[in-house]
Amino acid sequence: MNRIVTAGTLRVPGAELYHESRGTGPLVVLVGAPMDARPFAPLAELLALDHTVLTTDPRGINRSPVDDPDQDSTPETRADDLARLITHADAGPAVVLGSSGGAVSVLALAQARPDLVRTVIAHEPPLSELLPDRDRLREQGEDVIATHFAGDRTGAMRKFLAMAEIDLPEPVFAAVFGQEPSPQDRADADFQYAHMYRPTTRWLPDAGKLRALGDRLLIGLGEESGGQLCERTSAALAGLVGLEPTLFPGGHTGFAEAPEAFAARLREVL
Repeated sequence: MNRIVTAGTLRVPGAELYHESRGTGPLVVLVGAPMDARPFAPLAELLALDHTVLTTDPRGINRSPVDDPDQDSTPETRADDLARLITHADAGPAVVLGSSGGAVSVLALAQARPDLVRTVIAHEPPLSELLPDRDRLREQGEDVIATHFAGDRTGAMRKFLAMAEIDLPEPVFAAVFGQEPSPQDRADADFQYAHMYRPTTRWLPDAGKLRALGDRLLIGLGEESGGQLCERTSAALAGLVGLEPTLFPGGHTGFAEAPEAFAARLREVL
């Protein structure tokens, strides 16, 4: 059953943030980066049964244009955006779930504005600076970016998946990445590689501030993410703050792959 979706924009410093709201009840915010609000819609529909669910396009992506397209999108900037969205919703403190780069955004939010969060779930944050092979990962990341801007977008994605240690069967890769991207998807990928990838993967958390959250902080990990880069980064972060990772169904994008199972697990956790 599709619920009524209320869409709007919020003016923040340097950007217009597109956001969607569903349901009523305690506030849950679902956060991606560079992923926009669309893949979160099935999970949002399920949670909206008894929550107000807020989703958003991060600045510079899809429906959230920025004033200066040459300015980086940092975790701190995106955290400030989220703080303004939660304040605007006037229903906090919020349960905040961030995935991938969005997990880094919600960690930065938790550090800067712990008063706005009830529970923070950082699902597979790609914090490669926490790993012993960080230098190699930096070099690989720069190669991915150079390949992308040289015009070989498919080659860049193959290199990215290899770096992330995600093995996609060739038919799946062709189905997902073999189509010509839309102008908007092309622009989003350009912004991600030019202005979001480096600040996100090179961000270093403040372990003391995160430890101070106590049981309000969870480090999420996909049950099918074994052997992948984000399993290692999630485990490294969990060790840094003295937690055990909390398992969720699926892999890196389990919330989109299996939203029903993911929603059920999220309800258990909360």
